[in-house]
Amino acid sequence: MTTPLSVTRERRGEGGDALIVRGELDLSNIATFTDALRDAVTGGGTVVVDFGAVEYLDSAAINALFDHVGQIEIIANEMLMPLLTVSGLTDVVAVRPAPE
Repeated sequence: MTTPLSVTRERRGEGGDALIVRGELDLSNIATFTDALRDAVTGGGTVVVDFGAVEYLDSAAINALFDHVGQIEIIANEMLMPLLTVSGLTDVVAVRPAPE
């Protein structure tokens, strides 16, 4: 069964906001994520995208992240790290592991 997507924006002042993402992120719900990401980066500063509770991420999400290189940092759980590395995102975006 698919875990519903949840995207919550946390305002962190002048340093930029955070997007806390939970569930599965794929083509069926990518618009929710891209809208939230676009709104967050518009506020200025670097947006921290927290994928610590994401169970699945597809190429639509990877493409959305590439669209915002230079505006985001990523926190990723252990399961997502290989995907982010193979896609090349770790070469152009700061990616750090989620706390266990």
